[in-house]
Amino acid sequence: MKPSTCEWVRAAEEDFDVANSLLRRKPSAANVIGFHCHQSAERYLKAQLEELSLSAAKARSLTALLKPLLPHHPTWATLKAELRLLNNCGLESCYPGHTATRVDVQSALAASRSIRTEIRSSLGLPKK
Repeated sequence: MKPSTCEWVRAAEEDFDVANSLLRRKPSAANVIGFHCHQSAERYLKAQLEELSLSAAKARSLTALLKPLLPHHPTWATLKAELRLLNNCGLESCYPGHTATRVDVQSALAASRSIRTEIRSSLGLPKK
């Protein structure tokens, strides 16, 4: 694996770990968890783009980041719904007026975990 891919994976893991750690806090930091779930997925997608020597643009849209990966991983088309959910979590968490619920957080964590599992597998990384 390229050193630059490893950097993306490390950053993605940090966000994933932070999101899971925050879930155990009382009271829960629900909006921040959604943000970190989005960040983790974004960084995992960029790790895969980097590994394939594709442009890891400064895009924030997870579905836009997925698009150039689909010719290499066509089965990842099934991840679109989860990526859309995480796009919403990441965007909504940045602005006042939205408070994520426990269900929102659980959905975001599940989606983030799914993306993480797929991309770690494709990069030949062990399951965690």
